[in-house]
Amino acid sequence: MRLRNNPKANDILASEPSIVIETPEDHKNKWHLEFGNDHPIYIEIGMGKGNFIIENAKRYPDINFIGIEKYPSVLVVALSKVLEEEKLPNLRLMKYDALALGAVFGKQEITQIFLNFSDPWPKSRHEKRRLTYKSFLDVYNTILIDKGSIVFKTDNRSLFEYSLYSMNNYGMQFQDVCLDLHNSEGYEDNILTEYERKFSPFGPIYRIDTKFKGVE
Repeated sequence: MRLRNNPKANDILASEPSIVIETPEDHKNKWHLEFGNDHPIYIEIGMGKGNFIIENAKRYPDINFIGIEKYPSVLVVALSKVLEEEKLPNLRLMKYDALALGAVFGKQEITQIFLNFSDPWPKSRHEKRRLTYKSFLDVYNTILIDKGSIVFKTDNRSLFEYSLYSMNNYGMQFQDVCLDLHNSEGYEDNILTEYERKFSPFGPIYRIDTKFKGVE
């Protein structure tokens, strides 16, 4: 998700060190010290404007959440929304590229990963940029705990089908696959993203809940 470039974005982010982690590599294998507890850590990769991760942090105070966004101008929008809320001690934000997350999180340090409405990168030559491509799955496999899961949502059928194929070829276990999230029973606790709220009236939302094999 891109917004018009904000030349002051990095300065704004640096002004809120209690929320925005400036050097996340320093926290590898010791994120519990940042949060001051041993609660499970959930991350959202490509969090956009932040509605989803903020609502999760409000709803689940005994889980630690980290919103990750590659583009500083987008991250600034999310930060502004966090600042409008009452203090959320279980939420942090950071600017980072998903493929490099192995430098930020240690082996089995994360409990759950959210991939919400990721860029589909529809052209074949851009396949390696899709967040469900094998190289990204390698990273997720390393940082997720045993029994840790990936929850993926998209309105793009091609990306949904590609992700099923990629995850299946990787040997992952599908715990749940939903072809129409908003018109299916059992998903009443679904938290909407900004994109989801805006575009769900125009077609189905697809959802995958999966984990890596080799765990009981």
